[in-house]
Amino acid sequence: TSEPHQLSTDGSSANYYSPYLYWSPDSKKIAAYKVKANKPHILYLIESSPSDQLQPKLHTRNYLKPGDEVQQFKPSLFLIDSMKQIFIDTAGIQNQYDLSEPVWRKDSRSFTFEYNKRGHQNYAVMEVSEAGGIRKLINEESKTFIHYSGKKYRYDLADGKEIIWASERDGWNHLYLFDKNGTLKNQITKGAWVVRRVISVNEADRTLLFEGSGMEEGMDPYFIQYYKINLDGTGLKRLTNEDGNHKAVFNDDYSLFIDSYSRIDEPSVSLLRDGNTGKILMELEKADITPLLSTGWKLPEVFHAKGRDGETDIWGMIIRPSNFDPTKTYPVIEYIYAGPHDSFVPKSFANDSRGSLHELAELGFIVVQCDGMGTSNRSKAFHDVCWQNLKDGGFPDRIAFMKAAAKRYPYMDLSRVGIFGNSAGGQSSLGALLFHPDFYKVAVSSSGCHDNRMDKIWWNEQWMGYPIGPQYAASSNVEHADKLQGKLLLILGELDDNVDPSSTMQVMNKLIKANKDFDFLMVPGMKHSLGGDYGEHKRRDFFVKHLLGINPPDWTWTQNITVPKP
Repeated sequence: TSEPHQLSTDGSSANYYSPYLYWSPDSKKIAAYKVKANKPHILYLIESSPSDQLQPKLHTRNYLKPGDEVQQFKPSLFLIDSMKQIFIDTAGIQNQYDLSEPVWRKDSRSFTFEYNKRGHQNYAVMEVSEAGGIRKLINEESKTFIHYSGKKYRYDLADGKEIIWASERDGWNHLYLFDKNGTLKNQITKGAWVVRRVISVNEADRTLLFEGSGMEEGMDPYFIQYYKINLDGTGLKRLTNEDGNHKAVFNDDYSLFIDSYSRIDEPSVSLLRDGNTGKILMELEKADITPLLSTGWKLPEVFHAKGRDGETDIWGMIIRPSNFDPTKTYPVIEYIYAGPHDSFVPKSFANDSRGSLHELAELGFIVVQCDGMGTSNRSKAFHDVCWQNLKDGGFPDRIAFMKAAAKRYPYMDLSRVGIFGNSAGGQSSLGALLFHPDFYKVAVSSSGCHDNRMDKIWWNEQWMGYPIGPQYAASSNVEHADKLQGKLLLILGELDDNVDPSSTMQVMNKLIKANKDFDFLMVPGMKHSLGGDYGEHKRRDFFVKHLLGINPPDWTWTQNITVPKP
């Protein structure tokens, strides 16, 4: 019919129906969300030097922060033939952080959505029948956090007759098979290693391809390898096994794949392999870095040492200058990013990495990077160290890593240790001087989220928890700014809409009130950044002055930058 029909009458400005409608495949039903509006949190940014006018510009963003009210969604079901709305009981999905979009079963018998409870400690797969009945198919719970933003995986087989689900319930990230009612049939993968990514599920032969790390003895536990396994948990096949970090590209039917693997100290090898057995069919290419090495460029060293518990291996790398002389001593600079959402030490070959660490080493430094406890891609216990305690930053492990390296290599002078980082690394680099001043002496902090109550809601509530409690103040650089020891350079972009610039300004306010000496660089027009080309130059000068004890040369040359710094 061409006549309009009103399906709902209970909407309002504060409780409105989303314009996104989800039709069932048989076109007889509509799933929708009724939305309880939340109050926006406006972030104000001033662009001091716009390119198209003389006067500054005011920019705004809707930028929710920890503790802010979030939208609440109420699933709704409408029957087209009878023009009726079916009641859905939402008592079991209260206090949401978010609901995913509804997805109908192909036979239109029901739709599913995923419920993330505020606080990220309860995550569930919900099903709503065509009669409006609602039930939990899978219910995931954690006493700390569920890493929904990085490890969630779900695959529905045969239109929901079974579900493959990723979980850390046994202490490692693994895959599980559930039946249509949410009853666990079997654990697909298991062991003291982690599933990193599912590549493909073959429903016909009931197998799946996946990336895993940590399974191979004697290798870096972060190295990605490729595996195939039956959905009942049997028949695990290694498709790759060389000692390196692998990246595979499969053909359309997964019968063949190109496997490129390398390490930071070994260049890339590319192979053509059988997609079922992993058998090498042909070597395609082997990189030759002789011209690079002939310049004097030094390969990074893969290094690992025991962490704070004396048992867990902490993995990282050591970079030396091209004119390295083991009879001399060198200050040490750590590049830090300790965000819990991933691990960050490079694993594949490159002539330099984020932070331009090889360039920095050329000034006369030993540069290190490692992944301490609290970061991802190891066990759940390793990851949980960050829970409600981002100021930990893995520092006890990082310090142990450097002490072990210096014990082996006495030319590493741990009386002169610097640190720098951006964003969460900016928080950690300043935190190094506030919480570990006996070890770290110089820090450059860029775009730091110095108080997790000031930063974006999803990232910070994921690790620091909800509701907001005293743990936020305990991890705040602002609250502890008066403890500053050592030399500090803060770098900030005035248009940073990733981390509120006021976070850095509040640190400065506390430092000034405590009469603390520090340096500050505000870059007009810059967004979230390590500092760009100018900030990179200032950072290097800062380390040269305060770690090498040398006044940097005057800036009298003409810059010729071909690849801008981040």
